[in-house]
Amino acid sequence: FYCLVIFRDNGPEGMEPDGIIESNWNQIVDSFDEMNLREALLRGIYAYGFEKPSAIQQRAIIPCIKGYDVIAQAQSGTGKTATFAISILQQIDVDLKGTQALVLAPTRELAQQIQKVVLALGDYMGAGCYRSQYEITTLPVLSSASEIIHQVYVQHY
Repeated sequence: FYCLVIFRDNGPEGMEPDGIIESNWNQIVDSFDEMNLREALLRGIYAYGFEKPSAIQQRAIIPCIKGYDVIAQAQSGTGKTATFAISILQQIDVDLKGTQALVLAPTRELAQQIQKVVLALGDYMGAGCYRSQYEITTLPVLSSASEIIHQVYVQHY
């Protein structure tokens, strides 16, 4: 899995969810059907309640699937989590059982949200998802702080 995805909530002050989008990727896909996603994933997307991709999904899903590094910034509720979840699930090898993707999240709540979305979208594919956490302690010379990293593993059963 080669796609680096960095998503941030609440972009610059005054940014609207459907506001100006700057990108060096100019392909915009207006429907999930046009993305050539596997049928079981499409079923999960529509069962989750998505009808049409959001602006961020129209622009970021395809480059993620193609293996490009993607940095996207948008307000909460614009579909960022589903964007990279769909990208990951599209790349899962359904013949290979075991962990195939790792997502790092800065908070337990975000890890829980990611897990929920992956399980829902990947339901018809037989995709599984579990999460764990571990602590990273930085060198005392640099900082005395430690950080909890939350991991979300995506696998096929």
